[in-house]
Amino acid sequence: MEMISILDITQFELDKSQKDFFVNKIPAHISQNQSKITKPHKHNSYLAILFTKGSGRHEIDFNSYEIKPGSLFLMAPGQTHHWELSEDIDGYIFSHTANFYDLHYSHNRMHQFPFFYSIQNTPFLALGEKNKEQIEKLFHRLLEEYLNKKAFQQQLILSYIDIIYIEISRLYLEDNSQKIIKANSYSEKLQQFESLLEKNYIKEKSPSQYASWMNISPKHLNRITKSVLDKTASEMISDRIILEAKRSVLHTKNNFSEVAFSLGYEDYAYFSKLFKKASGLTPTAFLKIYK
Repeated sequence: MEMISILDITQFELDKSQKDFFVNKIPAHISQNQSKITKPHKHNSYLAILFTKGSGRHEIDFNSYEIKPGSLFLMAPGQTHHWELSEDIDGYIFSHTANFYDLHYSHNRMHQFPFFYSIQNTPFLALGEKNKEQIEKLFHRLLEEYLNKKAFQQQLILSYIDIIYIEISRLYLEDNSQKIIKANSYSEKLQQFESLLEKNYIKEKSPSQYASWMNISPKHLNRITKSVLDKTASEMISDRIILEAKRSVLHTKNNFSEVAFSLGYEDYAYFSKLFKKASGLTPTAFLKIYK
């Protein structure tokens, strides 16, 4: 069964002394990894991508974004993406594991940044010229330090990453203040639920089991998801399953029956009803739109 490839960060390493981080210019990244990134794929690490020149389209989990100078993308592990780029494309890309950042900051965590707080938040930010130049300089300094072999290299790389995320967070909050899912008293529990869901949605589809793992009641889990996302826990589980079904049927050679079975559904008729309820389309209608 063909699956969407999950690319490990070590497949992109330039500096072999760095096992959890890499940074590169986009043209060089494409040239060096053409065979790996041509088809839609996922990453097991965080990605930050800044386009400084050229044009194109970038699709992330069935949302399509225009690429132009100043287009900035911030992706969490597990998101499926691919792009179509003009020949004059330029910019920067860096990637790191969660541990690379979290282990070096006792009080900071990746989930503190608004674009990584929840997968429901947009991964895209359009920078104006002034802000583009500011963020571009930081990406450039990060690349320069990555290529250096001076003392305290990792500490400075981490500092640059932190500064980049903080500066982007300020711009992100200005641009998306009314649209993002914000942190509240349920923040940690929502993040815990999303993390558990990502690891277990194929085998476990019961909200009660997730609530049990989180040491809370099913009623309280629903209170959390409704308060923050206006969705029930069951709807979140269903949405995650349907997203993976869409990814698989479009980006592999599997038909919907095979996809349904791979996601834990032996009864295709039931799965088809679930798909329509969650997406508003039958599997056949969905394929007509995207194929």
